[in-house]
Amino acid sequence: MPRETGRKVIAQNKRAWHDYHIEDTYEAGLVLQGTEVKSLRLGRASLLDGYAVIKDREAWLINVHIPEYTMGTWTNHAARRTRKLLLHRKEIEKLISKTKEGGLTLVPLAIYFKDGKAKIEIGLAKGKKDWDKRQTLAENQAKREMARALRHRNRGS
Repeated sequence: MPRETGRKVIAQNKRAWHDYHIEDTYEAGLVLQGTEVKSLRLGRASLLDGYAVIKDREAWLINVHIPEYTMGTWTNHAARRTRKLLLHRKEIEKLISKTKEGGLTLVPLAIYFKDGKAKIEIGLAKGKKDWDKRQTLAENQAKREMARALRHRNRGS
């Protein structure tokens, strides 16, 4: 059987881009149990309530929901268990210093398979104020309307 190549996205946290200013992103491996991998391969996961913390110089993913594997037996995993993240030591040290500055948190942005291995993209994020969110929505709407107007103009000629 040929090896998987490329990137297959399982779940994205679009809400994070709305609620936070993402300053930097990191790719981390995940320590998973067998039934978690099978459940992810079925394309089932939710990042909405998830976040990452660093305890004892190790990175942990908390509150990410990977539902139980339907064909699993008594060896099934807990859906919202704490999972270890695999990052380089220098990345962890950098994240420790950045999060201690204040106002910054680690938010999961996407879970995906990269060359057959489960990966997660985490973002170093700062919360947006309500007016920031409204401003971002207005900018996105203006961009959409401009693109729509250009499409209609090009279609007419």
